[in-house]
Amino acid sequence: MTKFYLQVQQVENKCLFQLAWNHNQKITAEIFYPDKIIADYKIWQRIYHNFYSQESRGKVINIGVVAPPPIDWQAELVQAEAKLLYEFHQWLRSKELYDIRSILTANSFAHNSLTGNSINHLVTSKSQDISVDIFISCSNLELARLPWESWEISTQFSDRKLRIVRQPIHIQQSLEPIQRSPGKARILAIFGDDSGLNFEKEKQAILALKKFIQVDLISWQEGKDIQQFKYEIVEKLKSDRGWDILFFAGHSRETDLTGGQISIAPNATISLSEIEQPLVTAIQKGLKFALFNSCDGLSIATKLVELGLSQVAIMREPIHNCVAEEIFIQFLNNISQSQNVHQALFSACDYLKLEKNLTYPSAYLIPSLFCHPDASLFQLKIFSFGQYLKKLKPAPLETIIIASLTLISLQLPVQKWLLEKRILSQAMYRNLTSQVDTKTIPPILLVQIDNESINKAGILTPRPIDRQYMAKIIDKLVEVKAPVVGIDYLLDRPDSQRDRILNESLQAGLKSSSQPTRFVLATTRDHQGKWLNVYPQIASQNWSMEGEIEILPGWYMQLLPNDKSNHDPRPFAAVLAISQQVQQFSNSPQPQLTSQQDLWQQINNYINNLNVANSNPKNSNIKSTKSPNKTNYKITQSERHQLQPLTAFSYQLQQMWLHPVIDFSLPPRQVYQTISAWELLENSYDPKLIENLQKQITIVAPGGYEEAGTGNDNEDNFELPSAMDYWLNQENPDRHRIVLTGGEVHAYMTHHYLNNRIVVPIPDLWMVGLAILLGKLISKYFCNKNNQIKPEKTHQVLILLSVATVLYTLIGLQLYVSSAAIILPWLLPNITFWFYILDAFCKL
Repeated sequence: MTKFYLQVQQVENKCLFQLAWNHNQKITAEIFYPDKIIADYKIWQRIYHNFYSQESRGKVINIGVVAPPPIDWQAELVQAEAKLLYEFHQWLRSKELYDIRSILTANSFAHNSLTGNSINHLVTSKSQDISVDIFISCSNLELARLPWESWEISTQFSDRKLRIVRQPIHIQQSLEPIQRSPGKARILAIFGDDSGLNFEKEKQAILALKKFIQVDLISWQEGKDIQQFKYEIVEKLKSDRGWDILFFAGHSRETDLTGGQISIAPNATISLSEIEQPLVTAIQKGLKFALFNSCDGLSIATKLVELGLSQVAIMREPIHNCVAEEIFIQFLNNISQSQNVHQALFSACDYLKLEKNLTYPSAYLIPSLFCHPDASLFQLKIFSFGQYLKKLKPAPLETIIIASLTLISLQLPVQKWLLEKRILSQAMYRNLTSQVDTKTIPPILLVQIDNESINKAGILTPRPIDRQYMAKIIDKLVEVKAPVVGIDYLLDRPDSQRDRILNESLQAGLKSSSQPTRFVLATTRDHQGKWLNVYPQIASQNWSMEGEIEILPGWYMQLLPNDKSNHDPRPFAAVLAISQQVQQFSNSPQPQLTSQQDLWQQINNYINNLNVANSNPKNSNIKSTKSPNKTNYKITQSERHQLQPLTAFSYQLQQMWLHPVIDFSLPPRQVYQTISAWELLENSYDPKLIENLQKQITIVAPGGYEEAGTGNDNEDNFELPSAMDYWLNQENPDRHRIVLTGGEVHAYMTHHYLNNRIVVPIPDLWMVGLAILLGKLISKYFCNKNNQIKPEKTHQVLILLSVATVLYTLIGLQLYVSSAAIILPWLLPNITFWFYILDAFCKL
């Protein structure tokens, strides 16, 4: 933005124009003194005063009821205005001012001197459009009263209306930039003597903005002590919290030596010189703008700017009460829409000129804005979501980067890779910070039918698994009194020769004299969506349960449905966890061969009653053999274990928003113990294993042989996750294992259900969006000319932001490990954030 300073001085019978800009560049012009225009102004002024003789905000002599004059003052006023403006504009178009007008309207003026042909070069050169302020100061009151704001500087070179403001001809006080503490803008509104006036609309207009700004409104009231009111005004001006805007409404008038006079009560006035020190204090504490909605304010504006105030809006002539209301309401509406005070004031004038010219003729000529030449135009900062969105509109390069990052973050393979690496970092963090449980017995015993077991048993074709061999494993587990046994094999096809043997082994587990074994058998859907239930000759759902063994791609948890009326089998891991937990209650449903009701339905009903009993223990007849943690028994009702509507909705967008993942950051030894099937059958195990077995859930599952799967080879063998690979490498760097078995996946999920360890990943897309918002706001702050950091401090800010990034990383790592169990994405959000930061610093 370029600033021009135009001084208009009377020198004898001449008028001297002196234009200055840039670094001591000046040009002068001399023209005849506008005596005729001054005379026209006085005629217009007289007619204006007659038309607006009632309810003026200046002291009026001989106020009374006056009969309507026979003269049509409105018509007279319109004619006087037209004559005044015509003569004024003709004077300003004089040939003597040609060079000044040319410079003011030129599109380029930088680095040019004004001698010889340089003026022509200045006028005709072309460059980018630049905002131009013209500061006009006048040497006497006659010239100052002229309507300089109406000067339409239009020549063959430009048709732009440049921004005209005023300044006193003498300014001794420098402008000290003061930043108030962040928060709502503060307005001090003073309503003085209301004799013949009405301030109600102005008060309502100010109070209507209270949700955006802080308003302190003080006013004269009948019966109030005048001296006390003066002290109240002084104390308010000196408030430690400071003000952004000072507003005064009431009577006022010009004075020669005291900077103007305002009427605060009937027959009580204050000169600005009397409150000079409180005003200086207010300016030093952040006061930037004042609006005196009163009459004859030229001396008031001059005094305040000389004291160091940034901007003052005043009325140069007496102002009718209704006009003052219109101007103020329009002005307030405009600044509330983020217009600066110049735009707001002269938009209000345009409103009077275009919309209210028949009602209030010539009123638009009265307001003036005085500015300190070093000040930026004040703009009320009001939070508006729409305005922030406009400010955050991305540039073309930003659009490309944002679109690319958004597209990347929506790709499921990318999400899977990022999650896997994120969980790997969590495994490393756990290990480095020793946040690993090495003392508690793992809750799962995994009996693996591996290649060695198959070879020792002489099984030629392990798919489907030999039923007789499975029966031997069941017999052994019943013998050692395993409380809960899950079989991760589909038993949906008939095997007439061996089904009876397996059936007898399963029934034998239910005939235990002390505690029957609870069996959970595998089921899943076929390609047509039908359930592959256990063959009826092997087991009945009246004394055993079935669980869904599907493993979701991307290592996502199998969740419980949020619809209780859903009768589909629950996840295999959830049924195992529930089976173990209900065992701790002596009166829980027991698997019985004579039962005529679905066992899962019995347990589900029991758990629902148990949850009700926990919430109202006085009415409970349910007793447990231990003192369990109540929250562990709300598995089927816990929201964290259930499919949430938002997650279900995201499936339609090919996303997995907030879908919990399997926490492979836990070391396998904390989740399960393993034993080969042949070791179990040949008693080749540590005796402590049997002791631990009483507290564990046993899962019989394939142990990594090639034929493992429900329909194809290797379906039950998965690529080893990075975090699991890390833990195995910590235990044995020389190991050669490269697969993760389905049984191990179910062991992890069972552990999570037992311990309520439901790890929820925040979607990358969400955090990328937050990083865009945060990065944009910070970059906008640093690129703002009012907040630009010094070059020598750039590295300090970068270090601070780097520390903040590290802090975000550490918080994310610990949030994951904590009971909150939240995964905050790291890579894509940080790339997004630092793109904005580095781009902003490159522009400094």
